[in-house]
Amino acid sequence: MFYHLFYWLAKQYGKEGVGYAYKSELFRATLAILAAFIVVRFIAPRVIRLLVRLKIGDVPEFDHAKLNELTRDKKNTPTMGGVIILTAILLTTLLLAKLDNFYVLMGIFCLLWLGLLGAADDYLKLTAGRRSGTRTGVKTYEKLLFQIGLGLILAYFVYHYGRQNVPPGVDTAPYKQLMVPFYKHGLQLSLLAFTIITVVVITGTSNAVNLTDGMDGLASGCVALVAFPFMLLAWVAGSDHWASFLLLPRIPLGGELAVMCGATAGACMGFLWYNCYPAQVFMGDTGSLPLGGLIGYVAIVTRQELMLLLVGGVFVVEAVSVILQVGYFKATGGQPNGKRLFRMAPIHHHFHLGGCSETQTVVRFWLLSAMLAAFALATLKLR
Repeated sequence: MFYHLFYWLAKQYGKEGVGYAYKSELFRATLAILAAFIVVRFIAPRVIRLLVRLKIGDVPEFDHAKLNELTRDKKNTPTMGGVIILTAILLTTLLLAKLDNFYVLMGIFCLLWLGLLGAADDYLKLTAGRRSGTRTGVKTYEKLLFQIGLGLILAYFVYHYGRQNVPPGVDTAPYKQLMVPFYKHGLQLSLLAFTIITVVVITGTSNAVNLTDGMDGLASGCVALVAFPFMLLAWVAGSDHWASFLLLPRIPLGGELAVMCGATAGACMGFLWYNCYPAQVFMGDTGSLPLGGLIGYVAIVTRQELMLLLVGGVFVVEAVSVILQVGYFKATGGQPNGKRLFRMAPIHHHFHLGGCSETQTVVRFWLLSAMLAAFALATLKLR
């Protein structure tokens, strides 16, 4: 909105060619961090009071008596706080991004799709699931179908838009490449391979962030730390000079996603104000699913899917710990008292049950996420 307003004003006075700051994606992305933080700080207290009044409170229940004892003080903490984050991201994007940009519109579509899916899951858990005495929300296969469906839609439109809307003289090859860390050249992909990778990334990242959201401030802090390097990667992808200098794919118009990444980082930092220990509100699936999906979407557009494995290493470890735990448990008989690799999965619960306080575990995971983000950015020149 502001971009188009300033552009119109400049055009009215015959100064549209002047290099005003609002034209820079990085400048607006930096403003988006601050703007989203302010939006969250403004609306969060009101939303939290509303959630309390509506009695939308979480009741953590685990198949582990000791963990239930450790988390008993979290009972009835308001959940579905993800609406705070999504509102801040959407408002900030509408204010600071180019609204005629295809990648921004698809990013908003991704947020809304997964946000509605997460909200439905949370709502069912808090209503039908509570009445039946279970924690049942949207069934796993139903959730996967919606995530896969989103991945197919994004893959089709991003692939074809990227190839068909290339300015004269710009190579279309980057839209068909998979960039490999520590390697100067990308791997060429067919539409089928691009589609499979997109579906895996969207499904994997949304579920991985969802699994990470198990401690006060853990998911929100890690998402903020992951969003920042992808803000820079999106800006570089949209810049002729920097993309060429760093030997990264040039994605015309892709730099506008830096604004969405900045908004994501700012919204998560603002939410962390209320979500840090002891949490006043949880994001729930309403926040974790769309946040993971948006990060995955930006990685797809910038052709940095493998870089996501490094930047989002904490999310990868959390997801892999669950896979290993379930696989090992079933392989050793699957009995109630059967063998397990970890005290409990996801792995943050393993450390909590091992004697680390919740705050210690969360802060250490933040530090690990920050180091991975810094190392991932360093790899741009280690090739």
